[in-house]
Amino acid sequence: MELRTLGRTGIKVSPLCLGAMMFGGWGNQDEDECQKVIHTALDGGINFVDTADVYSQGESERIVGAALKGSRRDDVILATKFHGQMGEEPNHRGNSRRWIIKECEESLKRLQTEWIDLYQVHRPETPVTDIDETLGALSDLVHQGKVRYIGSSTFPAQDIVEAQWVAERRGRERFVCEQPPYSIFVREIENAILPTCERFDMGVIPWSPLDSGWLTGKYRTGEDPPENSRFTRQGRWNTEDPVTQKKLELVEELAKLAADSGTSMVNLALAWVIRHTAVTSAIIGPRTLEQLTDQMGAAEVVLSDDVLDRIDELCPPGTNVGEVKHYYSSQWLAPWRRRRPAHKG
Repeated sequence: MELRTLGRTGIKVSPLCLGAMMFGGWGNQDEDECQKVIHTALDGGINFVDTADVYSQGESERIVGAALKGSRRDDVILATKFHGQMGEEPNHRGNSRRWIIKECEESLKRLQTEWIDLYQVHRPETPVTDIDETLGALSDLVHQGKVRYIGSSTFPAQDIVEAQWVAERRGRERFVCEQPPYSIFVREIENAILPTCERFDMGVIPWSPLDSGWLTGKYRTGEDPPENSRFTRQGRWNTEDPVTQKKLELVEELAKLAADSGTSMVNLALAWVIRHTAVTSAIIGPRTLEQLTDQMGAAEVVLSDDVLDRIDELCPPGTNVGEVKHYYSSQWLAPWRRRRPAHKG
């Protein structure tokens, strides 16, 4: 695979990043198969692996660590994340110095490594935790050699800007990349997130480029979802939902477009994401070896301008399909922000 530079770090990464969310209890509980998926991805040219502590409560990190142990580790850019709830204790989560320092040590143990190449804040925690608190702890980890670079995930544009300014003014390590949701069906980040990342020379490693499986083509009009699909496992299939109906209609159009282009719908969707000038590497999240094989060919697919124009017609730039989950909702839209407590007495 042709390698790309991650932001201004000088690190070369593959245009597809192996996401490990489906390894363990959340997806595939066959550890041997999960490790085979990892090794097959590396043999196929992927050198970038992304996981998180919260994925199956550490199980994903443990599986990844076992797969990379030994000579493989030096050749892989290994990324993980912190923020999510780990256990029952209230302070076993978040972006505080106390938790970051502790959880980094735990991730290092599970990953069986002495360093993490890219340590990312899984979600912002504004205004609960000062971003300087978070950057200060992460900077210490970088200076100690336990972390090489730091990044953010699903941060609004204003939080990305604030983090960059704080890093410059307080002498902290800065985020070198952002990990946002991005797909043909979820294009909201084209409005502000991607331009902001380009402004600060940050890499972009989108998650869910297949929109939770919608862009694989396995969900079709008039058909029940596959037995092992995510919607079946989670009991969330509802053809009466307007968003589901809209996506089913678009899938038919995109499937036809892919066929006319001589490629699969999976490759169409992934190739579309990594074609964007701001995108460094798209995170694929295969649950099985078959899914990995289906997705890896996308790095070699080049979509014509006519195909890209047709996708823009079906799913206009900067928009999401339907009322999808809004990852960047402002806290200022919450009722408690608009309603000062009534004066008593």
